Amino acid sequence: MQEEQVILVDKDDNQIGLMPKMEAHEKALLHRAFSVFTFNNKGELLLQQRAAEKYHSPLLWTNTCCSHQRDGETNLEAGKRRLQEEMGFVCELKEIFSFIYKAPFDNGLTEHELDHVMIGSYNDKPIINKEEVEAYKWMTLEAVKKDMYQNPQEYTAWFKIIFEKSYDKLTQYA
Repeated sequence: MQEEQVILVDKDDNQIGLMPKMEAHEKALLHRAFSVFTFNNKGELLLQQRAAEKYHSPLLWTNTCCSHQRDGETNLEAGKRRLQEEMGFVCELKEIFSFIYKAPFDNGLTEHELDHVMIGSYNDKPIINKEEVEAYKWMTLEAVKKDMYQNPQEYTAWFKIIFEKSYDKLTQYA
């Protein structure tokens, strides 16, 4: 099976090439990514706990789903595809902003991403893919903020960055 390719970009999100995902993370090269935040009618955010077998950040809590766009795929198409692959559902998504972040990991890999943040609404029970997701839970943004402050080691590096940068924007949709 061929390794997944990521889209290398410049700081203005112009595509400058493709590279195998692991190589891009080893070299800490800027690439396109997305993060989906799904809320229910109670204003709660759907969080996922990453599967134990993930090559980085196993068993840590994070946003509903996140990944990398494929060559030729729009941000919204990618978000919907990954929601289906990881959480077993699709909903309408809206991109609310994007930003660049860099997060090194203990295993020598680095996430250096231009991240497109999207929101959606969903009220049913997800059907999680156990190869990707260990568990899920719904939490209010305030509860996430409090728990993240008390237990930062239980959350992914990128989720902590995105959550801090987007808290005010997310509260408009919760």
